[in-house]
Amino acid sequence: MEKNMNIYYDEEADYLTIFVGGPRPNYGEDVGEDVTIFRDEQTNEIIGVGIMNFRARTRNLDEIQLKLPFSINFSSLK
Repeated sequence: MEKNMNIYYDEEADYLTIFVGGPRPNYGEDVGEDVTIFRDEQTNEIIGVGIMNFRARTRNLDEIQLKLPFSINFSSLK
């Protein structure tokens, strides 16, 4: 099954969100260090992550290395 990845950065709030799949009811769970994971309300599956103070964590985008709580199969992308 194909899933879209939606990435949004709010520069004013310095907040990055990444969601996999389409919009669906979810809830956030604070996991510490300004990181929130988002879970599907029905399945409890992790469907996204939010990172506060994102820009402050790196000097430039080349330095970004995130360990996300999900994997992406790039070989299935066209």
